[in-house]
Amino acid sequence: MTTSCPTLLLSAPASNQGKTLVSAALARAWRNQGLTVQAFKCGPDFLDPMILQAATGRPVYNIDLAMCGADDIATRLYWAAQQADVILVEGVMGLYDGNPSSADIATRFQLPVALTIDASGMAQTFGALASGLFVHQPGLIPAGVIANRTGSAGHGELLRTSLTPDIPWLGALQRQETLALPERHLGLFRADEIDDLEQRIAQAAALLAESGPLPLPPATTFLPVPANDVPKLLAGRTIAIARDEAFCFIYPANLDCLHALGANTVFFSPLHDRVLPTGIDAIWLPGGYPELHIATLGGNHAMRVALQQAWQQGLPILAECGGMMAVADNINQQPGFGLLPGDCSMQPRFQGLGVQFAELPEGRLHAHTFHYSRFETTLPAYAQTSTQRGKPGEAIYRHGSLTASYLHFYFPSNPAAIARLFTS
Repeated sequence: MTTSCPTLLLSAPASNQGKTLVSAALARAWRNQGLTVQAFKCGPDFLDPMILQAATGRPVYNIDLAMCGADDIATRLYWAAQQADVILVEGVMGLYDGNPSSADIATRFQLPVALTIDASGMAQTFGALASGLFVHQPGLIPAGVIANRTGSAGHGELLRTSLTPDIPWLGALQRQETLALPERHLGLFRADEIDDLEQRIAQAAALLAESGPLPLPPATTFLPVPANDVPKLLAGRTIAIARDEAFCFIYPANLDCLHALGANTVFFSPLHDRVLPTGIDAIWLPGGYPELHIATLGGNHAMRVALQQAWQQGLPILAECGGMMAVADNINQQPGFGLLPGDCSMQPRFQGLGVQFAELPEGRLHAHTFHYSRFETTLPAYAQTSTQRGKPGEAIYRHGSLTASYLHFYFPSNPAAIARLFTS
């Protein structure tokens, strides 16, 4: 049975236009109207979804044609249309940037598109830019434009009148330092690091709703996807998952996948806990920011011993990106947990970026990589991924029961392979 729901994909001409703040403001404005808002993020990003979760009060899922696949996206949108009053999708980079792009997702699933444009230093060109972005791909459904970082109410009115009649005006956010979201080398700060995030989102939402309740976007019809039952390959097994300030890059879909496989999950902090949870069968060290907590990590000798004992006992351990950095011998010449021979060092430019595909004995997995550190080791690579262009990608290391790489695996791409990683 088909289902429909008001849906909006918010994009922009480029990165750094304020998509995340505007998306959060839209979500909160609709939530303030008593609506249930389900947000998604185009691309493999971890940080923007944290902001959107703060705005909506609901987990935010990633949709990416390369990493997740069309069937996974269709399943999640169909589910959302049954659960929510409005679906909001934040795009990635500019509307047509990337392959696949946000525009590709919009046309594939017939999602109405709104633009947010940084209008600082811009007047009537605002309308021309908006028109050009919409007509570049005729299959797009224009749903409106929001002007960001305007100079005054008069500036906003000038921008509004520059639009052609077929492009709705959705409002403006004036430039204010209190609305800007802080950033670091991997992107925005984590939501829980921004002390006044709630005030920023609330203020931005109030500005968008100044003229009255925000109208809902056009409804999109979603088709059901045949159920793909996941066998309970991890039934009765408990997986300990690192989660704290240093280990925070966890796709909600990955947790859902583990639970669908029948696993029990428990969380622990490699930074602050001295022991691992009891009765566990495997360990997952996801990515995050170990480089920002080197002293605390290196000083937790009890956790170092606990992890090494678990590894010596043969517990399967998956270490992804920041997780791999943490289990290396050293990070920036300071001690890590010492499970993986080799040293990590931060570099001034990113060292890996993009969706990649891993062919392992356990099965094929889709993944994403984005890191500024470099790992040097004499340990031979167990496997090597391929990029979307078919070029060699990241190395994957297998050291005893430890599987480690710079990859962030997308578990739903092959639940059976994930189950084997946590049992082999």
